Amino acid sequence: MIADMNPEDIVGDYKEVTLKLFDGTSRRVLYTEIETPYPDGKLIVSTTDTEGVITHVNRSFVEMSGYSEEELIGAPHSILRHPDMPPVAFKDLWDTIQRGEKWQGFVKNLRKDGGYYWVKATVIPNVRGDKVVGYTSVRRKPSHTKVAECIKLYPTLFSLF
Repeated sequence: MIADMNPEDIVGDYKEVTLKLFDGTSRRVLYTEIETPYPDGKLIVSTTDTEGVITHVNRSFVEMSGYSEEELIGAPHSILRHPDMPPVAFKDLWDTIQRGEKWQGFVKNLRKDGGYYWVKATVIPNVRGDKVVGYTSVRRKPSHTKVAECIKLYPTLFSLF
């Protein structure tokens, strides 16, 4: 379970919404319109267990998310879920990786301070002895063109799930 966001952590004016997560829980999210640009030449890397609980993060993940490593390890990856992301995108991600296939997509992530950043994400299953034991996600800087396409498309997908 993820704790609700804390107003003291938020930078600037914010909106509030309650997100319903795939595990049946909900979380109060506070978000702003402040974008943190994805830095050139950086890769954000994390691993999770089969339930999506974070088991490893790299320094770029910590820097971009605004959370400490201690806050991230053991938290569900949905700690980064931005309310602008349609649930159908995450359904597709989970359906794909649970089949043992690679998933790629563009994701708007929520920072601890309420801001956001866009990524091009690739998620692959970690297989040991024919069994999926977790997932690795590598995020790269997305193109401005793809982000603009997603900004137009994603609001139309909320009714699909």
